[in-house]
Amino acid sequence: MTIAQFEAMFPNENACKEYLTKNRWPDDVIRCPRCGFDKVFKHTRPYHWNCYNCSPDGVGYRFSVLVGTIFENTNKPLREWFRVMHMMLTSKKGISALQIYRVMGFGSYNTAWLMCSKIRVALGNVEFRQLVGYVEVDETYVGGKAKNKHRDKRGGGTGGSGKSIVVGAVKRKGNMIARVIDNTSAETLNRFVLEAVSNKVSLISTDDHMGYRYIDKNFPHGMVHHGVGEYVHGNVHTNTIEGFWSLVKRGIMGTFHKVSRKYLPLYVNEFEFRYNNRENADIFGAAIKAG
Repeated sequence: MTIAQFEAMFPNENACKEYLTKNRWPDDVIRCPRCGFDKVFKHTRPYHWNCYNCSPDGVGYRFSVLVGTIFENTNKPLREWFRVMHMMLTSKKGISALQIYRVMGFGSYNTAWLMCSKIRVALGNVEFRQLVGYVEVDETYVGGKAKNKHRDKRGGGTGGSGKSIVVGAVKRKGNMIARVIDNTSAETLNRFVLEAVSNKVSLISTDDHMGYRYIDKNFPHGMVHHGVGEYVHGNVHTNTIEGFWSLVKRGIMGTFHKVSRKYLPLYVNEFEFRYNNRENADIFGAAIKAG
């Protein structure tokens, strides 16, 4: 969605609320978020409804279109939330909260940071499906070297000289699944593969990391030996997932500059969502549905 398309689609606050309503209840049946009852009554306030099923005292339970979403209880207009989400989704390598703060003219950096964080949490709330076909699995290390950190901040990472570890699996020409993990032991990596990959997979390609040595007990498994300069062996390679890692690292180093291990899973959510919806013409609608 271009800026011009965004402005045409969301000219005002009511247009945003109407879009959110249609996105949440596409069949025009408004359901009570508390009890799920589908017979609710419009309130005098626009985009508000009353449910008398879960509150039969005559007063009813009143709710708005924002209830149960990341926009609930916000003091920012929905249109500003949509603007922030649009900028995050259309920036291939992400956009920092500081840049959001400058562009949107918020009163504080914390406002922009909190909005971005809530959106990243929502982007992780997508339906999970195991990968099939030709799948590549690999791990990467994110963060600065321990020797370059202040003495009191060393040792915070769990691998790669104090760096955080992210493992991922990607179906070629398909979707990506990535998770932050504590270590690269065979037990941890195999647990991830069993979670992320279907038993109907055609082939799993990895590098020669020792943690992948037991994958062939459950799946067809091919390995390339990076240590001896082998990067492709027939259908076996990890080029697709390494392309994703390069995108993540360019975003972290060039856009965010520093990401703590505590919040790294949220940033991984963001990159994973954009990658999986790279050919989705309605990526904005998918993000709103996730929220």
